[in-house]
Amino acid sequence: MLPRFPLPLFLKGLITLVFLGVLASCQITDDFGRKSSKSGGLRPSLVDGVSQKEHPRVVATYGGVYSDEGAEQAIARVVGSLVAASDNPNTHYRITLLNSPTVNAFALPEGYLYITRGLLALANDTSELAAVLSHEMAHVTANHAVQRQRRAAAAALANRVMSSVVADQSTVSEAERTSQVSFARFSQEQELLADDIGIRTLSKAGYDPFAAARFLKTMGEFAKFQSLSGETNSAPDLLSSHPNTPERVQRAIRSARQIGAPGIGVKGKQQYLTSIDGVLFGDDPLEGYVRGRSFLHKALGISFSVPKGYVLENATEAVLASNGGGTAMRFDGADLKGYDTLESYLRSGWINGLIANSVRPTTVNGLPAVIGSAVTDGWSFRIGVVRIGSTGYRFIFASRTPGSTFTSQFEQTLNSFRQLSAAELARLRPLRIKIIEARKGDTARKLAVKMSGIEPARRYELFSILNQTKGNERFEDKRLLKVVVD
Repeated sequence: MLPRFPLPLFLKGLITLVFLGVLASCQITDDFGRKSSKSGGLRPSLVDGVSQKEHPRVVATYGGVYSDEGAEQAIARVVGSLVAASDNPNTHYRITLLNSPTVNAFALPEGYLYITRGLLALANDTSELAAVLSHEMAHVTANHAVQRQRRAAAAALANRVMSSVVADQSTVSEAERTSQVSFARFSQEQELLADDIGIRTLSKAGYDPFAAARFLKTMGEFAKFQSLSGETNSAPDLLSSHPNTPERVQRAIRSARQIGAPGIGVKGKQQYLTSIDGVLFGDDPLEGYVRGRSFLHKALGISFSVPKGYVLENATEAVLASNGGGTAMRFDGADLKGYDTLESYLRSGWINGLIANSVRPTTVNGLPAVIGSAVTDGWSFRIGVVRIGSTGYRFIFASRTPGSTFTSQFEQTLNSFRQLSAAELARLRPLRIKIIEARKGDTARKLAVKMSGIEPARRYELFSILNQTKGNERFEDKRLLKVVVD
């Protein structure tokens, strides 16, 4: 079995290589195995319905359920206090902690709420966790999912009628776009309403109402850290289902100020940080690791690296990368059973626009391989497949403006593919959040050096985001801080 690599992947038509969009929806079930008779408590099942049917798919999509007693207890405590303070304290919730490094939380109808371990690692105190959960609970109590479904169904019907009645395609296209913009604005309004309701609930439960704005800001900074260019687009996106981050932060601050001045409410920093000590950070070991510009997979015993300027993403079905200059890469696995040679596999029809005379056999670090080129739909591709046993490890590079640099970067990446030694496999361990105590006078730059699995040049930036520290701030003695270690 190849974790994250679907087998087989015989694609009819070359893969569209605009893979950099990460599903980031505002989107908590107790798969913690506990029961509660309290209203709003955690319980193992709900009434049959769409959410119950969708639950297994959601869990599978996000890497399964993540188990950590400290984190589960922290979530359960927060949910209990928020339910008691909510607009509908009779609502029951089922909270699922998902084994995903992405920073995400979302809700389904009937009280199904989901939160990723990636979000837990980014939050810095109990009030920030509570801010996220109260926002998602607001979606449930306000019936937002049902409203969206009805709105989407009405829009789809209107579009079908328009297509049937109106002959002019440009008029139909414009009507469809208007419908999309309207639906996106409707979704944005729901998000802002959930922010407002969530902040009120947060305050009623005794938490710091400014936590929502604080965590939204941290999420924006982390998204910027993860982005290729280091910049995020703050301009409004008319088709986005979420308001842009600066707008949400400012509105969240205004909502909190209507309740009181900064400094009110409980933050619960020490208790929270203690509860997430040891939580997995980044990729799950079963799905391989991204370490700077290298991808390593312990179970498969393989590794490769991308050139400087590329950012790797260990996505659901493949490893993706881009350099911000229009070049994208996809790495995945394919079943080669039934193919006598790698050349026959490359010519088997899963690539459109394959240039026949570009296919040639080669070797990569002693392993049989084949390379080729293709051109289709304005894209140029370089394809390399390396064989280990019956598995083909595929590299696909794509660019609209190919040149010598594009080719050399493809070759550099392909030639970096290798099998890991026994010593390397033994040293390869997952990254985790570790809570440390600062000594008086310590700074972020000094403590960031303790981080592992992050490019040295980026450790200070990540440390500052994870701990919400500023500049050369000197820490008080025994201040609890997060570092990433293996």
